[in-house]
Amino acid sequence: MENKEKISNVENVVIIGSGPAGYTAAIYAARANLQPLLVTGFNSGGIPGGQLMTTTFVENYPGFPDGVLGPELMDLMKAQAERWGTNLYESDVVSINTDSHPFELKTLEGTIKSNSIIIATGASANRLGVINEDKFWSKGISACAICDGATPQFRDEELAVIGGGDSACEEAAYLTKYGSKVHLIVRSEKLRASAAMVDRVKANPKIEIHWNTKVDKADGTEWLERIETINSQEGKGEINIKGLFYAIGHTPNTKFLGNKIDLDNKGYIACKSGRPETSIEGIYAAGDVVDSEWRQGVTAAGTGCMAALATERWLAEKNLAKTIVRETPEPEKKLNSSDFNEEEVNEDTFNSNSEWQKGSYALRKLYHESKKPILVIFSSPSCGPCHVLKPQLKRVIKELDGAVLGVEIDIEKDQDIAKQAGINGTPTVQLFKEKLLKKQWQGVKQRSEFKEAIKNII
Repeated sequence: MENKEKISNVENVVIIGSGPAGYTAAIYAARANLQPLLVTGFNSGGIPGGQLMTTTFVENYPGFPDGVLGPELMDLMKAQAERWGTNLYESDVVSINTDSHPFELKTLEGTIKSNSIIIATGASANRLGVINEDKFWSKGISACAICDGATPQFRDEELAVIGGGDSACEEAAYLTKYGSKVHLIVRSEKLRASAAMVDRVKANPKIEIHWNTKVDKADGTEWLERIETINSQEGKGEINIKGLFYAIGHTPNTKFLGNKIDLDNKGYIACKSGRPETSIEGIYAAGDVVDSEWRQGVTAAGTGCMAALATERWLAEKNLAKTIVRETPEPEKKLNSSDFNEEEVNEDTFNSNSEWQKGSYALRKLYHESKKPILVIFSSPSCGPCHVLKPQLKRVIKELDGAVLGVEIDIEKDQDIAKQAGINGTPTVQLFKEKLLKKQWQGVKQRSEFKEAIKNII
């Protein structure tokens, strides 16, 4: 759903965050006819959809015996929340005012008033702060192996992952699909991952574990070429690698709260054990923003359910709920909202006027023949940010009424094109007109940024 032009009414409940906790809370609140408003987040605290957007196959979420891609799972949750009447607001909450009621939430676009709030903002991946980290960020150093592991620069090269938990082990195993060897750098003498994951890593001949080791410096020319390490027993060392991936823990996304809500000594929102209530009546919390121990998708979803039920009960007790009346008892079923199964076009299916097509054939034809600007997104199936950005680009193209054409290139299938284009991470978007590269973006950006650049060359 599109952002509302102006929010002047008082919402029943505003849910901040779009991970498993936020979407589960939205599903429950929407089915209670509360028509929740969910602020998805955009730049703060990671990408919309939460940490599962940077996960490959989720094998432990109930109901998916063969596993499910993390981005696909979040797409399904989003579609379910929307089907039952959740309104999505694509923005970040900058601050909240709890001094009066209704509560006021300041976003990048304006102010929202709400009778209740559910905070499900999750936690963000930490950086390490090694020497030259900023220089080689996105030029060999990344916090998302799942997003960037398939890029051409990492193919058949030695790579490294820092960390000792489940995320680090999963990313090390994932990277063996692309790299010739993966160094798992662990600062202690044991892994903190689950037993199954530890067994998988130790059994993989392409993974070498470096115990009691930390990274001190990244080095290279234009691209990362090596890291300098310090081993607590052997001293300084050096490993030649082309990619370094961080999996070193998270920080709860609570900065926007200021001092309005009580936090624990780790910075997580303080709630009683097993309860979603915060220190402010009418404000509830769920997911990883309150959980420094378990941090699982299924536990986040469970707390999202509890927060929504508690909110519904509180609104009823205070006589604050304004429920909607449905035209039909059961909303129309939605199709799977993901675009994972989009077909690549070929000579028979290519359409020079189609607003969005996929594959190298479409790119070659449009690049050489089209007089219109071409917006090209380089993506990979497991890249969560790509799944966030693609609908935004399609919306921009639609709003410009066919003045620009979109093409998606899967960097796993079209490695040569990605390499020729100099792609070093996904998503990367390039804007062409008459064979000239006019603009390039890396990562998720606001729709307005793409739209303005396109308008300038139309």
